[in-house]
Amino acid sequence: MKAVILAAGIASRLRPLTDDKPKCLLKIGDRCLLERAIDGLLLHQVDEIIIVTGYLKELIEAFVKTTYPNLSVRFIYNERYASTNNIYSLWLALPAVLRENEFLLLDSDILYDPEMIRLLQESPHENCLALNAHHLGEEEIKVITNEKNQIIEISKTCSIEKAIGESIGIEKISNSYLTALYHELSQMITVEKLDNIFYERAFERLIPKGHYFYPVDTSDYFSMELDTVEDFQHAVKQIPQHLL
Repeated sequence: MKAVILAAGIASRLRPLTDDKPKCLLKIGDRCLLERAIDGLLLHQVDEIIIVTGYLKELIEAFVKTTYPNLSVRFIYNERYASTNNIYSLWLALPAVLRENEFLLLDSDILYDPEMIRLLQESPHENCLALNAHHLGEEEIKVITNEKNQIIEISKTCSIEKAIGESIGIEKISNSYLTALYHELSQMITVEKLDNIFYERAFERLIPKGHYFYPVDTSDYFSMELDTVEDFQHAVKQIPQHLL
């Protein structure tokens, strides 16, 4: 099984912590975010990894090659990292997994319990995402489902009252969904020039075409997205002992 990790962003809201290193190389405890992500994947037999780089890509490549000299890893460079969002990085990565039966997609700024990977792998649904049910605000990518538990809205702007939780930023994606997603992204990016938005917008556009994600409740496991210096400080204090 392969995984795609998106790690191209500048993370300007984390400055000055990211003045001289990309966000994914920030350390929580003894390991950085990227190391934790890769270790979590390897723990669950995901041993082929594609990393989309951008900002300070040389540091990411050097770290991975030094820390994991035997890892099967491919780096894809988003040279437009300063003017695009994660939708563009995902579009660059998809050709590398188009022949896969399924793959995992991860944002690189997530501090997460590796058991969440197992829950996604064991889900009976081909297309699913990790969901944290907690008190929601404006900033989270929120999820709304229908009576069949299919996700019908996924965005920062959907109704807080109707949302069942936050999408963590880890998805399991099947080949059939992948094919539809690649075509949708190509339309959005090359024709509509929608390259500076979140990739969840493509998920929403595929819903009327019959392509759904299902939530996997991972609320019992620790996870945090690190967007700001405050987030980083909270993560240092809140990470459970067993994850240190």
